Amino acid sequence: MLSIREGRPEDLKQVLNLIQELAVYEKAGDEVDNTVERMQEDAFGDQPVFKFLVAENIGKIIGTAIYYYSYSTWKGRCIHLEDLVVTESQRNKGVGKRLLDSMIHTAKQEGVNRLTWQVLDWNEPAIEFYKKYKASFDGEWINCKITKADLQNR
Repeated sequence: MLSIREGRPEDLKQVLNLIQELAVYEKAGDEVDNTVERMQEDAFGDQPVFKFLVAENIGKIIGTAIYYYSYSTWKGRCIHLEDLVVTESQRNKGVGKRLLDSMIHTAKQEGVNRLTWQVLDWNEPAIEFYKKYKASFDGEWINCKITKADLQNR
């Protein structure tokens, strides 16, 4: 029986496995350097910086939605969905829909002004999934980042 619930510390090992699976799918398998211990601190420590939902089926976590609160100077409090991951064998079975529906419910319940996320431009299955939600795709904004290595070299 599929259930969606808030993540707990004991879920982090399975969630990290899903993150690693996603990284391989996104052709970046060697870029994950996160750890269960770091995630434990970042989600449940003194200053939590993210939350997550899990999709669980018969005691096994088969999907996750990892999110955090952000702030728009124009709109106020927002939620950014960092990753929505469903293990490959469980895709196209409604798990992603249940997770995204739960995120929408969370956003409404929290009274945020916007729910945002990103999708790679080549990930057609995900793009088609998000189109079903009438999500808008922004071709105007360019993502920017400074990596940890670059920060250290500045």
